[in-house]
Amino acid sequence: MRVVFWKELADYFGSKRFIILFFLILIVAGASAYLASQSLRESPPQDTSYVYLDLFTQSSGGMPSFLSFLAFFGPLIGVLLGFDAVNSEFSRGTVSRVLAQPIYRDSWINGKFLAGLATLALALAGIILIIFGLGLYALGFPPDGGELSRMFTFFVIGLIYLGFWLALGILFSVLFRQAASSALASIAVWLFFTLFLYMAAGLIADQVAPVSPTSPAQVWTRNEEIRDLVLRFSPVALFEEATSAILIPSWRGLGLAQLLTQRDIPTNPLPLGQSLLIVWPQLVSLIALTSVCFGISYVIFMRREIRSL
Repeated sequence: MRVVFWKELADYFGSKRFIILFFLILIVAGASAYLASQSLRESPPQDTSYVYLDLFTQSSGGMPSFLSFLAFFGPLIGVLLGFDAVNSEFSRGTVSRVLAQPIYRDSWINGKFLAGLATLALALAGIILIIFGLGLYALGFPPDGGELSRMFTFFVIGLIYLGFWLALGILFSVLFRQAASSALASIAVWLFFTLFLYMAAGLIADQVAPVSPTSPAQVWTRNEEIRDLVLRFSPVALFEEATSAILIPSWRGLGLAQLLTQRDIPTNPLPLGQSLLIVWPQLVSLIALTSVCFGISYVIFMRREIRSL
């Protein structure tokens, strides 16, 4: 598996599509972080604790925040790394030649997944470090230990999130023989979770609990609860909820209902452990989705017949 890992890692970093998309995300994310740092520099907050975390959550000048940009466009990197990881080998006829060597099937597919995950980890870590450097240049002081621990936790959650899309791309690469079919299926799932499910959640909530300007607060709360429940089926919404609680230390609830019941609680920053307890269900769900996608692709590939050419 070590041989497969290093070979696939070199292929990932040498592919033109990964380099182009990585630099595109890097430029846009760096621009949003730079504008956010300039906004903080011109209008410094009264409380400078956790100010580095604002670089990831604050939008400025019409640019989305880095968190929103990663949630929407980050999956494209994972999909592009995984949509032809297996079927391209079948198209070139190299699977039987590789597996004819002393390499087991599970080592081959595990090495591909781990190489893609390592590529995503290096790319995400590089972008976060560049944002950290921009903040250090603009603000003029380093972050404290609490901010560094939350930034590292954000990196881990982001890697799990991107790993889900990598596993999804590998799954479609195993299911479909043609790379174009797996790419279209992966992009269709990405669009469904990032666009259509958000619209469907609002429609379902309005049908189950219709609201009007004169509706009482209980009806509005019920409408928001239904919308949040539907969105919990989307890994994009799970990632946004999990990272919002990590990057916003005063975040004490998810959804309108929790905020209404906790509006009288003072907004003092929570310890990292308490923030993790709030988003633990979302984090476990992301890990489970990633494991299920890769597990299905693993089982299907292990049972596939591979004939020598």
